[in-house]
Amino acid sequence: MEMYFCPLFSGSSGNALFCQYGYTRLLIDAGKPGRAIEEALRSIGVDPGTLSGILVTHEHSDHIQGVGVLARRHGLPVYATSGTWLGMEGKIGKIPPELRREFYAGRDFYLGDLGVVSFPIPHDAQEPVGFRLYGGNLSVSTATDLGCFTREVYDQIAGSSLILLESNHDPDMLRRNPHYSSALKARILGERGHLSNESCAKALRALVNAGTGTVLLGHLSGENNTPELAMRVNTDYLGLEDIQPGRDVTLNVAQRDTRGPVYIIRETHSAPGSRQQVTEPSSE
Repeated sequence: MEMYFCPLFSGSSGNALFCQYGYTRLLIDAGKPGRAIEEALRSIGVDPGTLSGILVTHEHSDHIQGVGVLARRHGLPVYATSGTWLGMEGKIGKIPPELRREFYAGRDFYLGDLGVVSFPIPHDAQEPVGFRLYGGNLSVSTATDLGCFTREVYDQIAGSSLILLESNHDPDMLRRNPHYSSALKARILGERGHLSNESCAKALRALVNAGTGTVLLGHLSGENNTPELAMRVNTDYLGLEDIQPGRDVTLNVAQRDTRGPVYIIRETHSAPGSRQQVTEPSSE
């Protein structure tokens, strides 16, 4: 069976990711207006009403803006930690009790055909988590909004078929940004802020060495980064160990305001008794 993954939006202005395995279709975050997310889903042939639920990483607006609208309009269950539910209070409107689901960070659970693994992340929210979704022997992980790349995060996502990993900012661009206050700069640069291009590159090298074949650079800042810069920093760092994108790993950028391709993750038998996980963008 195949797993499908699509970064609908990924950036500091809003995040929404789609994953499907079997008959189970999930959103990870809904940080854009509901209509925008619905249009992005329909553009890949997914009726929003067929979603199985919404997983929420944390309560910041770029991750929850459309949660309430989508839940109420389509009757979608919303899954979040108790801390995130507390943080979302008053921000997403009333969620009917029958659609409210609470899970414990670090506990595994199943949603239909998908296994869901949540893990704590270092970010300045009330109880933020990342996710690893399993379908058979395949898995997809999302790790953004990280002030630092911890051993715990590595242990949870290493070996995933595909990882969406934060490459948020260039520290020099951030420090020179005249529109950001000193407090905001310190928050982003802190250990509960966001992962820089350089920090992402170091994490990326470890993850490729652990066997991940496809990585999407995500949650890029609109003012303190560019897709070209993020790709160059990560590519150059991988080159120090003779790891070459296109040969040893598929490396792409998840766009901020444009729906990305649908990635198809499948298993093939390259030799008797062996399995190779293959990830490729669909032609859609």
